[in-house]
Amino acid sequence: MIKLFKVKEKQRELAESNNGKPPVKKQSAGELRLQKDISELNLPKTCSIAFPNGKDDLMNFEVTIRPDEGYYLSGTFVFSFQISPIYPHEAPKVKCKTKVYHPNIDLDGNVCLNILREDWKPVLNINTIIYGLYHLFTEPNHEDPLNHEAAAVLRDNPKMFESNVRRAMTGGFVNCGFLSGEFGQLSLVETLSL
Repeated sequence: MIKLFKVKEKQRELAESNNGKPPVKKQSAGELRLQKDISELNLPKTCSIAFPNGKDDLMNFEVTIRPDEGYYLSGTFVFSFQISPIYPHEAPKVKCKTKVYHPNIDLDGNVCLNILREDWKPVLNINTIIYGLYHLFTEPNHEDPLNHEAAAVLRDNPKMFESNVRRAMTGGFVNCGFLSGEFGQLSLVETLSL
């Protein structure tokens, strides 16, 4: 009981030292670790990070990847990151906001990257995830797919896969539906005229 009274007394002292203002919100361990990760970022020149909700909300941010090689050359892909207060003991939730024809990203934006699932360890960081996402665009993996159709085309006919990626990145129709790329989405009339 004595310790409880000391804690309450300490809180009262802090409130008084803030001149009657409410005490400053204490940061969670996840926020502290995330601040460290962000301060140590060493991004490839083709990647950038943005905080759409401002610097006060570090737990939600976006990463933009612009591959400079491979099938997705010249594309722009935006990923949202949601960080849990218990980060790094739980992997960030990452979604692709850009519709993309990719074996490891489905049309809902879910990402199949092993370090975001079973291979996540607290020693990994945001930098590692961004490099993993970048690697998905330079070397898509047909062996662990979310989009099984795209994976089969990549495995069986890489030339057709490349053609499908180009068509999708310009907003064209690929097998199962429309994909909007950098240039927007085609209307049904435009698709019928292809």
